[in-house]
Amino acid sequence: MMESVGRACACCVVGLTGLVNALSAQEVADTALVPPLVITATRLPMDPHRITARVTVITGAQLRASGVTYLADALRDAPGVSVARSGSFGSVTSAFVRGGQSDYVQVLIDGVPVNDPGGAYNWADLSVANIERVEVMRGPAGVLYGTDAVTGVVHIITKEGAGPTRASAEVRTGTYGTLDVTAGASGGSGDASFSAQVRRTDTDGTLAFNNQYDNTTLSGRLTLAPDERTRAAISLRYTESEYHFPTDGSGALVDSNRYTLHEATTVGLEVSRYFSETVHAEMLAGLSLGDGGGIDEPDFVGDTVGSYASRSQRSLARITLEGRAHVYLPLDGVATIGAVVERQSERSVADFQSSFGPFSSTVDVERTNAGGYVQLLGQVADPVSLQLGGRVDRNEAFGTFVTGRAGATVDVTASTRLSASVGTAFKEPTFIENFGGGFVVGNEELVPERVVSWEMSAEQSLFSSRLVVAATYFDQRFRDLIQFTAMPAVPDDGNFYNVAAANANGVELEGQLRATPTLRIWGTYTYLHSRVTDPGFQIDPGGEFEAQASLLRRPSYALALGGRYELGRVGVGGQYRYVGSRADLDFATFPSTRVTLPGYHVVDVYGDVTLVGRPDSRSIDLTARIENLLDEEYQEIVGFAAAGRLVMVGVRVGSE
Repeated sequence: MMESVGRACACCVVGLTGLVNALSAQEVADTALVPPLVITATRLPMDPHRITARVTVITGAQLRASGVTYLADALRDAPGVSVARSGSFGSVTSAFVRGGQSDYVQVLIDGVPVNDPGGAYNWADLSVANIERVEVMRGPAGVLYGTDAVTGVVHIITKEGAGPTRASAEVRTGTYGTLDVTAGASGGSGDASFSAQVRRTDTDGTLAFNNQYDNTTLSGRLTLAPDERTRAAISLRYTESEYHFPTDGSGALVDSNRYTLHEATTVGLEVSRYFSETVHAEMLAGLSLGDGGGIDEPDFVGDTVGSYASRSQRSLARITLEGRAHVYLPLDGVATIGAVVERQSERSVADFQSSFGPFSSTVDVERTNAGGYVQLLGQVADPVSLQLGGRVDRNEAFGTFVTGRAGATVDVTASTRLSASVGTAFKEPTFIENFGGGFVVGNEELVPERVVSWEMSAEQSLFSSRLVVAATYFDQRFRDLIQFTAMPAVPDDGNFYNVAAANANGVELEGQLRATPTLRIWGTYTYLHSRVTDPGFQIDPGGEFEAQASLLRRPSYALALGGRYELGRVGVGGQYRYVGSRADLDFATFPSTRVTLPGYHVVDVYGDVTLVGRPDSRSIDLTARIENLLDEEYQEIVGFAAAGRLVMVGVRVGSE
């Protein structure tokens, strides 16, 4: 299988090179393959050639053109990123970056962290509504972002309005009883701008019964610039969802009325001020709220066997206040000094009914994080740029933790760039690991899980930057991984301990070709080798940390190829994705059994036709998207079948 994939990659490279040669004499406008500036890797708008980390940018225009509904589906094609969804639309969805745990990726919306305390994030509900762009940074980012930024950061940036007020609306319908409705408006002048969008999606799901899912997202942003030195922006994102699922932990269809409710609210206030030509200050105040729970009533009259009913409610809050100052130095240098304080809280209650009697559990905990960091950027010589940084965090639960990062880029020629970096990062324990709840006893002596990581990359631009290719090697050592044990060495001690360790290394290849102003082709390939170096408490095979085994749900190989072509009023595109075999646990047996899921291929296609008006202006467009065109049968998580072919067609009116 991999030999055929390798031959396919080689053929694609040869074909792309030939195409570029054939078109090299043409004058091509708008050949930029990446935005001129990215911000996530340094907290500053920065030329990508001065950044030591690898950053993939997904623009809002690309999201709209492809017709994806949820951001997780766009992340699948980013190098180093793998996504696993437990079945139908709305089910728990996790993202793994460079082999790290799914809670090793910090997720930001307009700079506000939205992970649960301890790093977990469910991507199922995050729609693409009102997104300007997404920056996916790979590698440790603990210096700038603190906890959870162990293997990467995904930063979602809300659309900022500009120009005359414009409105748009779109209605799409498709298989599985899917209905997707979007409406929005945006506009602005030099001193004020706004954007707002609401999106509603409903589906019956892919399973035979009790699989409905609905999602409503409201997103808005207001930006003010009272003078040329001052800028302020407030953004809001609110999501409400309801997900019905009949499956148990093994994927078996066993429940006719179980469902979950979830609300998420993110509010961010950013204020920026240039006090002089050399001093720039920024302030961020952020609020992230999560409120949800599950309801499972008896399936029928007389259903009183085992655990037959439950209700749960969980409220999470993260309040963040951060300030930083950028001081511009000689030699094109910048010194950034920042400080942040964050308050986290969780309040939850759960009630269970079983044949053994009722049981209730209540949790009410909170903790404070505070940190300070310094970053230095500069050029020691004309072709060499350096990035150095350090951070100290203080947490009420685990105490003090220090992280650092150093990197350099070298412009060997005008079209060849080399970079290397090394860094550390950490992930704080979850609330249940620290404080417990229900039958579980927490451990307040836990230390954060940590990583030491290094990487080297090379990037080459060809044919006047119409073709850009890059290769990156990375190596990560995960230590102090927290593990659960039902039988602590001392009775009544905690159930969680820092005992496990693992390594992950690999190669990322990526390329983008702008063959003509209307034809864009891209490709990514990731090879990952992961191994458990210390299984901790686990002695018998068949668990999460089996000695010398690979980490769960991380494919060894992943390939994605895609492109889009625009011809007048018509735009068409698509992508091919191959995901290799990966280990998982089958919970249909007790104890669980380690299995290997086979690789799979998926083809998606999409397109749009402008009926009235012009593309990218006031117009009426027909849109279409087909996911899993070949109706491939596969599982991303053992026991949970992935969705089959999904066909969506719609009408879009107005302009973005």
